[in-house]
Amino acid sequence: MSNDYGLWSLVVINSAVFIFFAFSFIKPKSKMDWRSLGAFSAFIIALFTEMYGFPLTIYFLSGWLSEIYPQIDFYAHENGHLLHTLLGFEGDPHFDPLHLASNALIVIGFFILASAWNVLYQAQKQHRLAKDGWYARCRHPQYLAFVLIMFGFLLQWPTIPTLVMFPILVFVYVRLAKYEEGIALDEFGGEYEVYKETTPRFIPQIGRVAS
Repeated sequence: MSNDYGLWSLVVINSAVFIFFAFSFIKPKSKMDWRSLGAFSAFIIALFTEMYGFPLTIYFLSGWLSEIYPQIDFYAHENGHLLHTLLGFEGDPHFDPLHLASNALIVIGFFILASAWNVLYQAQKQHRLAKDGWYARCRHPQYLAFVLIMFGFLLQWPTIPTLVMFPILVFVYVRLAKYEEGIALDEFGGEYEVYKETTPRFIPQIGRVAS
């Protein structure tokens, strides 16, 4: 196997950096906060384990890949960007359309995560319903952010474990969102009913501001 893998220090460092960013933006307090962060962390660890530690997906697909692309050494790190090869892109995979879109989604996701947390934090301090900023555009911007970040990583480095995990984690976030809505309805009553009727759950209404 190529020396490009087995870099477990990079697995730990990269996982820690992205998990720390997420932790610092959402500052989990409740069980739901910790569950959402835990689900995201599991995805990140699985991703970087294959990116730098052991390429399990390439190992499983090596026979098929070597038949179709005999000239490519998929155990070289640069060739681990499977979509780059499978879709016929040429050149540096870090500058193909998928990777550029991936970077954009990850940056946007973390931006939404940070912006949404600030709005939620201020609302919680004042014991009111969060309806400003990204919360004026959708009811669960933090879960939207996690999904965007994970999908962004899938575009640049898809693996069997993360492809399996992604729809499961989306389902988890939907369940958590519905549970949170029940709590908010108990706390804010009619105000939340109106907010729920006028604000989509996940798909943001771009350009909308709090009324």
